[in-house]
Amino acid sequence: MTSAVTPKPTALITGASRGLGAAIARELASTHDLLLGARSATALHDILAELPDATGWPAELTDYAAVAVATAPIQRLDVLVHNAGIADLGTVADSTVEQWRKTLDANLIAVVELTRLLLPALRAAGGHVVLINSGAGLRANAGWASYAASKFGLRAFGDALRLEESALRVTSIHPGRIDTDMQREIVAGERREYRAEEFLTPETVAYTVRAALDAPRDGHLTEIVLRPY
Repeated sequence: MTSAVTPKPTALITGASRGLGAAIARELASTHDLLLGARSATALHDILAELPDATGWPAELTDYAAVAVATAPIQRLDVLVHNAGIADLGTVADSTVEQWRKTLDANLIAVVELTRLLLPALRAAGGHVVLINSGAGLRANAGWASYAASKFGLRAFGDALRLEESALRVTSIHPGRIDTDMQREIVAGERREYRAEEFLTPETVAYTVRAALDAPRDGHLTEIVLRPY
């Protein structure tokens, strides 16, 4: 008599083509069936070559009609990691309506809509939503107003979702600055030397995502704050 093989849980990771998203994919690859999101199939080429058992999930997350089509086949989802986002920084005086809309659309509204579309699949699995937030979701610094506003909003969304969907687990992770290509662009904009040792590694943050997912069901990790040591 053969025993049934327990299927792996399925995880969808947005922004998985590089940086932190790719690190999260590597961390979960041995234990989860992965759907790896990015804006295009081309962007996913390298990470799918590295993780051949994963499945690409290309979608422009702010194209809401396209996202509705892309999510329709997903009937059950154990983990949804919202990692995709942008950092378009500038002072209030120098910012534009377009910048604010673009930032809020990418970092907040797209997260809300993707989650809403996937709620039936998450409910079916008793799933876990992980929001990659930021230290900027806890405090706002000069020059970071639109980005911080999007991340404060993301935190509020997570808090509300947690109360509304009691069968799901919802974890907001607030890392400090991470050694990624995006960080290099930010530091270049600050006109200072880039020193990787000042920042968290993507692998450290990915390990924290894994720790949140692995927490026993009676221990709901609602908010995790990480800082470079």
